[in-house]
Amino acid sequence: MAGNIFGRILRVSTFGESHGPAIGAIIDGVPPNLALEESDIQRELDRRRPGQSAITTPRKEEDKVEILSGVFEKKTTGTPIALLIRNQDQKSKEYSAIKDLFRPGHADYTFLKKYGIRDYRGGGRASGRETATRVAAGAIAKKWLEGENVTIRAYTKSVHTITTETIDFDEIERNVIRCPDPKKASEMIALIEEARKEGDSLGGVVEAVVSGCPPGLGDPVFDKLDAYLAYALMSIGTIKGVEIGDGFSGTRLKGSQSNDAFFMENEKIRTRTNHAGGILGGISNGEPLLVRVACKPPSSISKTQTTVNTEQRETEIRVEGRHDPCICPRVVPVVEAMIALTLMDCMLIQRTIK
Repeated sequence: MAGNIFGRILRVSTFGESHGPAIGAIIDGVPPNLALEESDIQRELDRRRPGQSAITTPRKEEDKVEILSGVFEKKTTGTPIALLIRNQDQKSKEYSAIKDLFRPGHADYTFLKKYGIRDYRGGGRASGRETATRVAAGAIAKKWLEGENVTIRAYTKSVHTITTETIDFDEIERNVIRCPDPKKASEMIALIEEARKEGDSLGGVVEAVVSGCPPGLGDPVFDKLDAYLAYALMSIGTIKGVEIGDGFSGTRLKGSQSNDAFFMENEKIRTRTNHAGGILGGISNGEPLLVRVACKPPSSISKTQTTVNTEQRETEIRVEGRHDPCICPRVVPVVEAMIALTLMDCMLIQRTIK
């Protein structure tokens, strides 16, 4: 199957299925002598793992990572790093009753049309469980970026019709929805719980701010930094849209309002505003990167829906089992991971031309 490798110099290959024995990743291109322990990776996996709260799936997975290669005496060796995460709480029998039905919103139908075969147990490779491997790989990139003074902070910007009004980074990990606005966080949680009781789900927006990104990353034509970020983030299953900077709201501005004027500060060129989100002409300008992604409502809901079966007959379906009523809080570390992998790759590429 193609499409399982991400990156150019920093290359990440992921493997495994939602209900198989394990999932994992192989990361090639990490420079040697980076201090790295399993705890560095586990910290990020714990933020993504299921069963964190009442507003996430109750599936119990420790997501305990094992480093199989590429690290010696707590330092990277420059050789491929292999990571393994064993699945522990699969309940495949929950999918037996619907194995011949195409779940609305899922990849069941399209996967079968492409390959002529599909793993119906939780979606196989198309499952959101695959994102654990991205978070594991991204934890390594985040650790490397720390040494370059690059910081990535993502958070839930909105859920359904509720949007944050204040941004306090210290509040993000203090509530289960990972919202930087404590008042709005409470409203979001209440709304999600209401949707869950109704057998429904909610979508939202996750926003990320990157500080310390150096100028000069990205290329001016096909490999623009914003294009590469969009590619990375749109590869996350639940994401249906990406904005950089003002995004679509910028279309309501005039050029005189949208342009970020330059000025000098401490012998550095800066911009007075950041409507462009830190990227000009596909290349980073040194200002904070501002990225926003649209997360669709999780497709697995217990409400009765109409569908078609593998015999092409119309029927109804109720998706039982353990599912997230809103994926935003668990997407936050996935978004950070994909941004980290993208930036580390771009920084390594930049070093080859200077």
